[in-house]
Amino acid sequence: MTQQSPHLVPATGANAGAHRIVVAGGGAAGLELVTKLGDTLGKRGRAHITLVDRSRTHLWKPLLHSVAAGSLDRSQHELNYLAQAHWHHFIYRYGAVTGLDRVNRHLQIGAMNDEEGREVTPARLIPYDTLVMAIGSITNDFGTPGAAEFAVPLETPTQATRFNRRLINACFRANSQAEPVRPGQLHIAIIGAGATGTELAAELHRTVRAAVAYGMDRINPTEDIKIVLIEAAPRILPALPERISVSTRALLESLGVQVRTGARVAEVRADGVVLDSGELIPSELVVWSAGVKAPDVLKDIGGLETNRINQLVVKPTLETTRDPNIFAIGDCAFLKPDADKPPIPPRAQAAHQMASHMVRQIEARLANTPLTDFVYRDFGSLVSLGKYSTVGSLMGFVVGKSMFIEGMFARLMYRSLYKMHEAALHGGSSVAMRTLSNLVARSSGPDVKLH
Repeated sequence: MTQQSPHLVPATGANAGAHRIVVAGGGAAGLELVTKLGDTLGKRGRAHITLVDRSRTHLWKPLLHSVAAGSLDRSQHELNYLAQAHWHHFIYRYGAVTGLDRVNRHLQIGAMNDEEGREVTPARLIPYDTLVMAIGSITNDFGTPGAAEFAVPLETPTQATRFNRRLINACFRANSQAEPVRPGQLHIAIIGAGATGTELAAELHRTVRAAVAYGMDRINPTEDIKIVLIEAAPRILPALPERISVSTRALLESLGVQVRTGARVAEVRADGVVLDSGELIPSELVVWSAGVKAPDVLKDIGGLETNRINQLVVKPTLETTRDPNIFAIGDCAFLKPDADKPPIPPRAQAAHQMASHMVRQIEARLANTPLTDFVYRDFGSLVSLGKYSTVGSLMGFVVGKSMFIEGMFARLMYRSLYKMHEAALHGGSSVAMRTLSNLVARSSGPDVKLH
């Protein structure tokens, strides 16, 4: 079969002749941006707004560890891009970014096929006047042998669901086999003790035992199930304040989670994880959550400047350094920090702030007024340990200092981050109704995913 050349997709609808804004990536930053732009510029006919994403639904990335653990049903929290576009006055195009023609201002997206290999959408060219790259980040396995084959990353809802299915299948398999549970058969190795890995360890401790308690009577949770959290740095949560790290490690170890710091992974095998010391940690279930990078497609895309992990280098205005018509926000953007400041971390609060700032930048472009510099404000860090606890620090209560929090107040603050994201997409009243609906749905079934 001969491959057809990408065809140009013209702007359509009532705003077809308006300024063409294309946002590539429907993560937290990209989706909040197109929703805000659609509700203002799109609704008033001042701009034609297009969102491009390789998925058809959106799930807030910090929820992925809960999907993997089985404590959250993704269907209750996913947002459909096509419906969101219809409700908020923008256009959704299904496809993955494959290239960029800066001369003609065309974003190239590839053909998308279904599970049977049939083409769903062809390769296309999306014209733009302003392009915002917001395609997020992916797991960086640093080329570790066996990682791609035997470890499951947690960067998409599909991967999180895949790990949960593997976990439940492993429990069914162990419970029904003739021989006793093998050493390592129900061991879970989590590589990387950042926020995702640490939160997953705590969630899994509860959910696996809850699943077994529904009737898998041949599995002994205390003896057969083991969770090992592996981190190359000297402590877990290395990017967060040390007090949070110490408190979190103490809680995990009190649950029986084995924490291995200063342990660098040399290889991932079908039967476990090999450290650079040569030690084998037996485990047939492995999650890789160590390190992130921007998707490989961004490396030198369109001749734009990128750093060593493929992030697009941007000016303080969030413009890319080599093209004022192209911006980057979220995890795929690298803003060169001042000498006395660290780089902006790949967190949900940074994505939210960049999206809000980008709305003002686009309004300034349309009005031909000067752009303003983005200033990141760190409001603190929170780590959810499931139903056991939440710990973190909040900035701003004391000038120049942070306040350590834990327990119920920290849990409420953690949940408020997600509610802020939902409110940016749906509005406050809709969030209240969705929250009530999810509570009712959870009360009518098991508290963990069993299939």
